[in-house]
Amino acid sequence: QVQLVESGGGAVQSGGSLRLSCAASGYPGSTSCMGWFRQASGKKREGVVIIHSGGGVGYADDVKGRFTVSQDNAKNTLYLQMNSLAPEDTAMYYCAASPLRYYSECYEKLRDPSFSNWGQGTQVTVSS
Repeated sequence: QVQLVESGGGAVQSGGSLRLSCAASGYPGSTSCMGWFRQASGKKREGVVIIHSGGGVGYADDVKGRFTVSQDNAKNTLYLQMNSLAPEDTAMYYCAASPLRYYSECYEKLRDPSFSNWGQGTQVTVSS
């Protein structure tokens, strides 16, 4: 099991930027596949980006070129740099982790977010 704690959300104007953080603690093997997901009010949870310990990264089409995921393994922290934010990016953002061996399994989670471990979420609100 791993514990995930997100931070960095807030309110910004359209075109602004935010950086989300996800601090992970617990069994390191549980975080071989990590991802950021979001859920807008009244909508299903959707994948934003996944990252595998082998180096593979997969982004949802609507955030490509605007969002960038990174990891600081020394700090056991996952980041999401979000630029050119738009009102449609408004959502609760969640960090997730699962012990998946292969990148292909991890990439599938972008569309089927059945992760083992979830954080509590951090709210991002973008105003026009």
